[in-house]
Amino acid sequence: MKKGIMKLSSLATGKSAVIIEFEKDDLHIKLMEMGCVPGETVKIEKIAPLGDPISIMVAGYNLSLRKTEADHIWVEEI
Repeated sequence: MKKGIMKLSSLATGKSAVIIEFEKDDLHIKLMEMGCVPGETVKIEKIAPLGDPISIMVAGYNLSLRKTEADHIWVEEI
C-alpha cells in the first residue's frame, strides 16, 4: 500500500519508504555515494529529541543525516 510522496525528513520513526529522487544540487552526489539511490528502501530508525540528526537504515547499514540533508530526498512511503 503506497501512502504518498514526501521528503525523507517528514517520515516518522519506524516508517519505511522508497527513494524516488533528489533535489538537484551538489548534495545528491554525496547522498548517492552513501547508498541513498533511487529505488532503495530506507527506514527511519531514530530521530534526535530536537529533530536533528535523523538515523536511517539504508543499503544494510545505519546512516545519520542532518535534517537539512534529509530535506533533499523525496521518498514514497510503503
